[in-house]
Amino acid sequence: MVINASGLDFTALNEKVRNAPVNCEITGCMGQRFIAAGLSRQEIKISGTPGNALGAYLNGASIEVSGNAQDAVGDTMNAGEIIINGSVGDAAGYAMRGGKIFVRGNAGYRAGIHMKAYCEKLPVMVIGGRCGSFLGEYQAGGLIIVLGLNDDGKDIVGNFPCTGMHGGKLFLRSDCKNIAFPGRVNVNRATDGDKKEIEGYISDYCSRFNLDFEEIINSDFTVVTPDTKNPYKQMYVAN
Repeated sequence: MVINASGLDFTALNEKVRNAPVNCEITGCMGQRFIAAGLSRQEIKISGTPGNALGAYLNGASIEVSGNAQDAVGDTMNAGEIIINGSVGDAAGYAMRGGKIFVRGNAGYRAGIHMKAYCEKLPVMVIGGRCGSFLGEYQAGGLIIVLGLNDDGKDIVGNFPCTGMHGGKLFLRSDCKNIAFPGRVNVNRATDGDKKEIEGYISDYCSRFNLDFEEIINSDFTVVTPDTKNPYKQMYVAN
């Protein structure tokens, strides 16, 4: 089923999406918010630019966007996958606790903020380009992988990555020599064993976007992990 989003507000568009068959294509998308929020069954392809909170609370559905998406992609998603063939705005993967987000281009500020694992669920976000400041802020679980494939002369990540991180892992395809990380995180060159943990996700990513898996996985990666489960304890508890 094809839904022409031109002239529809987000409420009308989402009503049509919820009533659509399992396979659905949205054309003419122009900033409508909350597309596919909470859905568990559909496979949705989107042409145009979806607005904020695409796939919020997603519970198993699959979304693919032909171009860019705005802020808060996958906000609090629980399961499913979101594939973005362009770039995304700020706060992608905010508080996600399951599923996958694959972005071919760049991500804005605060990607992966409050990402968390939940029981058997492991959220994974792979960014093909670079990320803005505060990547992985307050990360509590899951995996964030940034590949730095778009060589535009800028660092793979902006300022203050992993601020308040207390769970999960961040992998950066870079030696990160110019990156200033906060205290209370461990920053190391990824070993072959570390890379084993992300091989499957990078292979899947490369298949989606027709990229060379061997070239990417054989690069140097930096892995960042927390060295405390309570990074702010000293601020509130007397010694």
